[in-house]
Amino acid sequence: MPSGRLPSLRVTEIFASLQGESTRAGIPTVFVRLTGCPLRCAWCDTEYAFRGGENLDLEAILDDVAGHTLHYVCVTGGEPLAQPDCHTLLTALCDAGYSVSLETSGALDISGVDPRVSRIVDLKAPGSGEAERNRYENIAYLTAHDEIKIVLADETDYQWAHQQITSLNLTQRCPVLLSPAAEHLDPVRLAEWIVRDRLPVRFQLQLHKVLWHNARGR
Repeated sequence: MPSGRLPSLRVTEIFASLQGESTRAGIPTVFVRLTGCPLRCAWCDTEYAFRGGENLDLEAILDDVAGHTLHYVCVTGGEPLAQPDCHTLLTALCDAGYSVSLETSGALDISGVDPRVSRIVDLKAPGSGEAERNRYENIAYLTAHDEIKIVLADETDYQWAHQQITSLNLTQRCPVLLSPAAEHLDPVRLAEWIVRDRLPVRFQLQLHKVLWHNARGR
């Protein structure tokens, strides 16, 4: 951050809900959704965060988060790391005593993220249309504190994910979670493939969609 400039981020929304994904699913959480994303995944469900939003300084964001009186905070997007001051925000949240997670597309460098943050890193399958954006260098930075999420549209995506998990030893680094893309892949089919192949991953549905469908701020 340049000397003399106060941290500021463009924010789409800040709200409290249940965490819908990751191993933290079901936990009451404050979400800080930052604006902007350089990717355009085929099944993106937060296109409203691509543009707009409101410029907020770091103090205003922290005050808003504190007002929700919850211990868990998730910084998401869009793609949060597309904003340089996201790193400052993540560290400030950790310093304030929150348990912090970051949801990131996996296309940007995660090495500079505060090590206290649980990094939920996407690995984009071919059906997303953005598989070429995967930054495989990030894998070397992952620890047991982090997680990999792969969203799948069909059996071709599943076979691709199976190969990535096996060849890169992903489950030896951190938990790996597989999700069916909503309205693309029958969750039952994905569950059956995982059991059939004895794949050591966690199956997940987007809990917030089960409860509230696609309602914004949920």
